[in-house]
Amino acid sequence: MPCFAATHGKTTAASSAQSKELRDDAEWRVQRAKTLSAPDGWLTLVGLEWLKPGKNTVGLAVDNSIQLKGHAPEYLGVIDVEGSQIKLLAPVGGFPKALSVNGQPAQEGTLQPDDSKASILTTENLTMIVLHRGDRFALRIKDSQAPTRVDFKGLHWYPLEAKYRITAKWIPFTPPHTAKIPTIIGTTLDMPAPGLAEFTLDGKTIQLEPVLEGPNAKELFFILRDATSHTTTYESARFLYAQFPDHGLDKPGTIVLDFNRLQNPPCAYTPYATCPLPPFENRLAVSIPAGEERYSH
Repeated sequence: MPCFAATHGKTTAASSAQSKELRDDAEWRVQRAKTLSAPDGWLTLVGLEWLKPGKNTVGLAVDNSIQLKGHAPEYLGVIDVEGSQIKLLAPVGGFPKALSVNGQPAQEGTLQPDDSKASILTTENLTMIVLHRGDRFALRIKDSQAPTRVDFKGLHWYPLEAKYRITAKWIPFTPPHTAKIPTIIGTTLDMPAPGLAEFTLDGKTIQLEPVLEGPNAKELFFILRDATSHTTTYESARFLYAQFPDHGLDKPGTIVLDFNRLQNPPCAYTPYATCPLPPFENRLAVSIPAGEERYSH
């Protein structure tokens, strides 16, 4: 009897831990929808305009190089591209009063692109930053009143299941290498790849290769596609973030992969995002029917 009681106690504790993990996943899903539909979330993205060398005029008027839509100043400013230097210049008549850069009234000067500390341009409902993609620059435009945000009705998810929260083996690369990650716009990103996560699902052994999004990354970033992409999930990819392995990136250990938190990339909600695509190693023939399903616009 004591033996049974001890076993029963362990089972109850494990069940309780699983319940808490699933509750945490449910709360995470609610927060994800809030983040997406926030005033500066991905549902507000309404434009990706490639900048040409030289002066690019920006504003609502039809004679601008980059014509804004909706509620915007007729002439917002001029973005001057000279090699790798990006400058903001005043339009004829000066900057509109509503325009600010990093929260301060707009002044002429250098704009930092998104691969450093990005300069953020705002005017009423619009937010803009300059992106650096490959050897080109683009202006990303967000509108807090975009129909995609205003008409947002929520996300679609597979049911939460404990079996899709998996403790995988961590196999570090010695030394780490740089992965070539393709993107949806045809460029390639060089991203650090520290190792492999190996696990078994439905009797099949699977390996996934994560990357680090930056030198100060605190999580591993998995870009993957599985067999559900043909039917119920976003065709190009899904993303998964995971905490670092229990013994660090450079030593063998374990890592928790919670596929209940698989999420769609920004490209699932807007045609103006520049999403990475899965490397060959992460294009799986098996199905992982967990996490976020296709988004209904």
